[in-house]
Amino acid sequence: MQKGSGMVTVSLEEASVKLARLIKDVQAGAEVCITENQQPVAKLVGVPRPVAGKRQLGLWRGLIHMADDLDAPLDDFEEYMR
Repeated sequence: MQKGSGMVTVSLEEASVKLARLIKDVQAGAEVCITENQQPVAKLVGVPRPVAGKRQLGLWRGLIHMADDLDAPLDDFEEYMR
């Protein structure tokens, strides 16, 4: 196993033997590059976890206002509307 620049590099054979350990490393934030014949063939990266907590509806209530004439034609496009 070779470490450097925030990424762990392992051979395909080593990855197959140490997969469980590599998964734990990825869960801790590491990235793992898997090589075959010293050439990168795959990369293990973590999956973003959902934000904990419950959604709270209505947080923006009263902060967004729409004009009464929101869907009225724009004066700049008057000649195109004819």
